[in-house]
Amino acid sequence: MKIAFVGKGGSGKTTLSSLFVRHLVAGGAPVIAVDADINQHLGPALGLDEAEAAALPAMGDRLPLIKDFLRGSNPRVASAETMIKTTPPGEGSRLLRVRGDNPVYDACARPVELDGGAVRLMVTGPFTDADLGVSCYHSKTGAVELYLNHLVDGRDEYVVVDMTAGSDSFASGLFTRFDLTFLVAEPTRKGVSVYRQYKEYARDFGVQLKVVGNKVQGQDDLDFLRAEAGDDLLVTVGHSDWVRAMEKGRPPRFELLEDTNRQALRLLRKTADAAYDRRDWERYTRQMAHFHLRNAEAWGNERTGTDLAAQIDPGFVLGETLAATV
Repeated sequence: MKIAFVGKGGSGKTTLSSLFVRHLVAGGAPVIAVDADINQHLGPALGLDEAEAAALPAMGDRLPLIKDFLRGSNPRVASAETMIKTTPPGEGSRLLRVRGDNPVYDACARPVELDGGAVRLMVTGPFTDADLGVSCYHSKTGAVELYLNHLVDGRDEYVVVDMTAGSDSFASGLFTRFDLTFLVAEPTRKGVSVYRQYKEYARDFGVQLKVVGNKVQGQDDLDFLRAEAGDDLLVTVGHSDWVRAMEKGRPPRFELLEDTNRQALRLLRKTADAAYDRRDWERYTRQMAHFHLRNAEAWGNERTGTDLAAQIDPGFVLGETLAATV
């Protein structure tokens, strides 16, 4: 399952994505966590100190390695240099699984211990002074898009991505790469405005969207979110002493998280698991081709000096039947 957490800055999406990761790991599930936000806070939310978080290898800095490995022997991709963030897999491409090892995980993923279990954490890397005025953050999240495009994941395997804030995700096809998107919304006009944007943009792409109300303090807050999000409102979360302790760098054992919040996390997992039965690998593969063509025409062909439309393998459909070739 590929799951995204989105929301406006300050909504609590990183906190909730980290709690969901902890919940999955506590249940024994294999999990890859990816920090794809311009503000890199997922590592600290999972218990890393500042120095440990800063030392995590940035996926954006390892794009040549990622491209070279994923290209494999695909005859439609002449070189790693001609791959862009939307290049889809085809016959001969190397594919990835959540479990197991490969050069991409060796270079980019680091284990983080969580209450007796562990999650593999990958980060895009922060926006640095060297990037100012010369690049956009989507050049870094392109590494995540390539990773998800070449990932064959199955039931009870999880990739949880803490996405960029607001509607920035729509600057690429990354928003279509998930089985389920949890939008974290505060009970405020600004909080639900991102929900409206996301729902409008995602409508034509079959994006499964559920709202998680955060910082809900009473019935009035709940009524407000219900009026704004309707049936998309899945669950609400209120104040948490456990989270406050975690934010101070002193998280108690995860089993001590408040029962109401543990119930909310169980509902998130149940809802995510139910999305598995609606998975459509053919639509997923078509969307890859759609966004690849758009990027090729907009900038990719000119930058690479290649007709990138030729990278699309018309007979290839990503799916779990390919697991044996991974």
